[in-house]
Amino acid sequence: MTPMKPNAQNSPGNARAIEEPRLVRLLLISITLLFLGVFLLLPLALVFSEAFKKGIEVYVDAIREPDAAAAIQLTLLAAAIAVPLNLIFGVAAAWAIAKFHFPGKSFLITLIDLPFSVSPVISGLVYVLLFGLQGWLGPWLAEMDLKIVFAVPGIVLATLFVTFPFVARELIPLMQSQGSEEEEAARTLGAGGWQTFWRVSLPNIKWALLYGVILCNARAMGEFGAVSVVSGHIRGATNTIPLHAEILYNEYNSTAAFAMASLLTVLTLVTIALKALIDRRSSVAVRELSQPAMMVERSL
Repeated sequence: MTPMKPNAQNSPGNARAIEEPRLVRLLLISITLLFLGVFLLLPLALVFSEAFKKGIEVYVDAIREPDAAAAIQLTLLAAAIAVPLNLIFGVAAAWAIAKFHFPGKSFLITLIDLPFSVSPVISGLVYVLLFGLQGWLGPWLAEMDLKIVFAVPGIVLATLFVTFPFVARELIPLMQSQGSEEEEAARTLGAGGWQTFWRVSLPNIKWALLYGVILCNARAMGEFGAVSVVSGHIRGATNTIPLHAEILYNEYNSTAAFAMASLLTVLTLVTIALKALIDRRSSVAVRELSQPAMMVERSL
């Protein structure tokens, strides 16, 4: 048996060669911490300080105010509709792209990436052009007494458009790297399609799927551009949390505006915490999967 050669990348000499002087490392770390403090931590602290500047009672009243409560309910409703639909679409699209070859596959991937390259404001204007009173379908919708733009359906459609790539884009690279050997083995052993998905495919993608859902939910609740165009800014009816915060700020009601902004800030912090937890759990799962292979390699 030929002895294994030492890895040149892990040799002590190479480690010393790439080690930076202590002063350079301290300088780089200090610049990074200063950047994070000024552009991330300081704005977060200012949001909460402005929100609670006049006391907890004023903060609670600003959130419980009828227009604010309606904005919160509409934001939750749009997210509750958009996230499950994007979950179904993302899993189906990732499964088709990663597991099968079919005509138009590249075109489907391009369509999935479309919301990343189109401005949300432009997407909102497209919905106005389609469903507005002077739009292509506007006269027919008016005859049918259906209202899309400047109503809740338009907000839901705009939210769906800007958020549908998140789940699919998290799953496609992972499912492509995993291949289809395990699914083929399960089908060979007599497992059906749904049984193969629930017992083989889903456990392999659960952390990426959860991460995509978290990102999708955060974008759905924090979307401003597309929703602003199709909402009409009707207080108590078509305003979401970001839109209501903007209106309050323009009216110089900064305490109430920052109270609404603090809700989105809390969502951001929860998203970051869940992301860190998922990254930790997924890295543990990867180590557990790679441990048998490492034991075999060591035995050789």
